[in-house]
Amino acid sequence: MRPHAGVRATTLVLAAVAMTMLAWLVLRLLASGGSSVPEPGWVGAAAMLFLGGGLLVAGWQVRRVRDGSPNPAVTPLRAARTLVLGQAGALTGAVLVGWYLGNVLALLPDADVESQRGRIWPFLLHALVALLLAVAGMLVQAWCRLRPRDDEDDELDRA
Repeated sequence: MRPHAGVRATTLVLAAVAMTMLAWLVLRLLASGGSSVPEPGWVGAAAMLFLGGGLLVAGWQVRRVRDGSPNPAVTPLRAARTLVLGQAGALTGAVLVGWYLGNVLALLPDADVESQRGRIWPFLLHALVALLLAVAGMLVQAWCRLRPRDDEDDELDRA
């Protein structure tokens, strides 16, 4: 029996592309009605960095236990929750990358204006931080993956 592969990079790319297109369409529609693209809050970037750091700490603890270091605080349930949190972080990061890139695309037609060009940089920085969150989630997913036992390899060869 083949174990579940988890969240794949192609899923994250598809989620980011879909959100980019959706965000761009909605923001262009709002702009045609006279609304402007909202400014990104720096609290959002700080929260994504905090979440990514917490994910990495929790994932590292699970990885150490998986590799044989004793830690009674890391139970199988906590390890499973860390895995799910890592997957959720990866998907959230990918969707946020799409959202921020959609904002950039909505601002690009006016990029020749200095004030609009200055509004693009915070969105690009937020997209980079969201990408770091997605990478942290994928790394935690890899750290939580159990290695196959030797007897499981024999079962796979016989099938």
